[in-house]
Amino acid sequence: MSAAGWHRGARGVIAAASLALCIAGLGSVTQGVAVPVRAGLAQDGLAREFTRRLESHRTTLATQQAARGQAIRRIRPVGAPAATALALPASGPIARITVARLGVEEIVLAGAATHEQLARGPAVLKQGDAASPVTVLAAHRDTHFLFVRDLLAGDEITLQYVTGTEERYRVVRFETVRWDTFSYPRDPARPLLALATCYPFGGAEYGGPWRRIAWAERIT
Repeated sequence: MSAAGWHRGARGVIAAASLALCIAGLGSVTQGVAVPVRAGLAQDGLAREFTRRLESHRTTLATQQAARGQAIRRIRPVGAPAATALALPASGPIARITVARLGVEEIVLAGAATHEQLARGPAVLKQGDAASPVTVLAAHRDTHFLFVRDLLAGDEITLQYVTGTEERYRVVRFETVRWDTFSYPRDPARPLLALATCYPFGGAEYGGPWRRIAWAERIT
């Protein structure tokens, strides 16, 4: 998509309070090396819960497929789905974001983007769907989204959900905006993923007005 294309057509907005709160920074609450250590420990526990949920969803899906196959094997129309899609959880670990080049792996949380939640991992501010295929994730710049500083155009990002679905994206552009002016295309040519964090990196100010956004386009 051309640079101009990002600014044409209808735009959507995230609730201003959500984007302001979620990036305010852990340093405003807790200082020192305890912050990244605590964040790492939280991710360890979330990774275990993510794996448990992923295996549970796989088992459920396999059971559904087996039961459905037995019931309608002889009458199911060609091309009909073999099982009902599983819904995403409303809270807790929902996805795993991976950037292979940087060795990054973070567990993403669903639910309200509170300070407590963002101390544990990235949060979903907006989940993409068929009507609006734009997913927006946010996290603190000094812990879970520090890697956004090192992303390059062309980097691939994998988003694996607990339902087993995997989405692959390629980083295409970056922008720095005020938290109260952030918007996203409502009808993009391809599904988009936005990673938002506080800016500048390494700054001493927490809760400042600037946000760094990495934009990636869906490739599979």
